[in-house]
Amino acid sequence: MKKILFTFICFMFLIKGVSATTNSLAPNSKSSIIIEADTGEILYQYNANERLAPASMTKMMSLLLIMEAIDKGVIKYDDKVTVSKNASDMGGSQILLETGETMTVDDLLKGITIASGNDAVVALAEKIGGTEANFVKMMNDKAKELNLKNTNFQNCHGLDAKDHYSSAYDMAIIAKELVKHQKILDYSSIYETYLRKGTDRQIWLVNTNKLVRFKQGVDGLKTGYTKASGYCLTATMKKDNMRVITVVMGEPDSDTRSDETSGMLDYAFSQYAVETIYDKNSIIDNIPLEKSNLENVDVMTLDAAKVVYKKISGKKNITYDLLYNKLNDEIKVGDVIGELILKENDKEIKRIGLTVNKEVKKASFIDLLGRYLKDAIIGNYQYNHLT
Repeated sequence: MKKILFTFICFMFLIKGVSATTNSLAPNSKSSIIIEADTGEILYQYNANERLAPASMTKMMSLLLIMEAIDKGVIKYDDKVTVSKNASDMGGSQILLETGETMTVDDLLKGITIASGNDAVVALAEKIGGTEANFVKMMNDKAKELNLKNTNFQNCHGLDAKDHYSSAYDMAIIAKELVKHQKILDYSSIYETYLRKGTDRQIWLVNTNKLVRFKQGVDGLKTGYTKASGYCLTATMKKDNMRVITVVMGEPDSDTRSDETSGMLDYAFSQYAVETIYDKNSIIDNIPLEKSNLENVDVMTLDAAKVVYKKISGKKNITYDLLYNKLNDEIKVGDVIGELILKENDKEIKRIGLTVNKEVKKASFIDLLGRYLKDAIIGNYQYNHLT
């Protein structure tokens, strides 16, 4: 009888998912979370909003700002950065930069993502922000933009400082934004490499995230350790069409950190799957335009429209509606013109922004005249054939 009752309890546990009040997947951590990367849906959490020292996971926000600077053309991968005394004097993990040394943005990014170099991240922070302090202000501004309510940065590297804190949830959201940059995953999936290869100052970089080597599918993302934080890890793994992000904070040692993260990843992929309704940039509609240079234009999704479901329950019953804003005469690709509203059993669950697939400009007099003559000719042709 007891065996039957135990089996029933386990079955109900799988149906309902892991309770937010139990620390069953990472029992040695102070806080933990699992999210699906595209939707941001939480698959598991424990104390996920508790403010804790994030250690070098701080560098994920630094990396996000660095990648955005590259996207905007502020810096380029082959730009050379001159190392300041402030950067070279950084303690903790480092890639042994010397004052006055120059290193490319590309190599500094390797030093940050693989070896968690404090000196490397400060060098890039100063390059982008002018000063480290100004870059930290940019980090906090970005945290507000992402609506991270339990995050405040005092530095760009993660060494312990008063009022420098974040949470497992906030770290997961930063990671969600960061993994949109494939180049970061290209770096963070490298287990070992060299900087200054072939010189007398050659340095061997070994990834601080051991799961990159020992767990298939793991391609990032960032470890952390200080005396105040304990052992932390934000990991990400992709399998089939689902990418998962996990965070553990306050683990007692690096082996436990890796083992419990591995178990969290196994749980996520064994229990959940993703259904793709539309991929990013999918054409889903065509709309007429009255006062633009185009008579009509295709509408596409700004992001992938995906839903997470429990494997034991099966796929969800998903329908959708299209809601358009009042359209301007001029529309650029990327401008939000409406939303794709996903519904489960007629209940709204998610909204995806819509845009046009080509630039739309205000119609010129010649455009409108040509359209009028075309309509007149077609109308006259149809009248003659009908009569």
